[in-house]
Amino acid sequence: MWHLLAQSRAVARRKRGRGGMIDFSKAREAMVDSQVRPSDVTRFAIIAAMLDVPREKFTPRAQRAVAYADAQIPLAAGRVLLDARTFAKMLEAAEVGAGDVLLDVGAGYGYSSVVAARIAAAVVALEEDETLAAHAAELIPAEGAHNVIVETGPLAAGAPAAGPYDVILVEGAVEAVAEALFAQLKDGGRLVAIVLEGPVGKAQVFTRAGDAVSSRWAFDASAPLLPGFDVAKTFAF
Repeated sequence: MWHLLAQSRAVARRKRGRGGMIDFSKAREAMVDSQVRPSDVTRFAIIAAMLDVPREKFTPRAQRAVAYADAQIPLAAGRVLLDARTFAKMLEAAEVGAGDVLLDVGAGYGYSSVVAARIAAAVVALEEDETLAAHAAELIPAEGAHNVIVETGPLAAGAPAAGPYDVILVEGAVEAVAEALFAQLKDGGRLVAIVLEGPVGKAQVFTRAGDAVSSRWAFDASAPLLPGFDVAKTFAF
């Protein structure tokens, strides 16, 4: 990831005009055209939302020059903003509808929640890092996403008070999905997460039908493990 960021910083420097400013609007279009559209993301609502939301505003100031890089953007210790391709494909796999209520687990600065809010009826942005949550609470309404509420608490516990949800997006990797999140899905609801299988990650779609939850592979992806989603290691003697 770090070599991609270094390369992207070099590209960003070349894209600056005489005033030293990056044209973020053009960078946003280039991100969608080169990272999102070629990745089998076809839903117009997703493409329109990602063209509309200023990704650079939801990254640390020091990282804004590479906000549209084809890479994950560091937000805090162990936490990242997912690359555009992975995030867009998760939204596509979740089949988010205009009437859906969506839980965004690990919302970070709030970019994913604002994009989802352009597509869904309502979004709950869940973040357990208080600094990240504070940024999200400030930035989300500033972008006009008044159908988003920010909740602070353990990611693996979800936000049951605002549920149940039509869609749950997990913005990072898990070794196993917490049962508490499955319990917050509506009948027919979808949960999308990157499940680690050793060093390899696979984005999976989990669908609830009554008391049963089924899963299917969506695409290969990688991301840092989110806090609270590791599996306790056992030792055999």
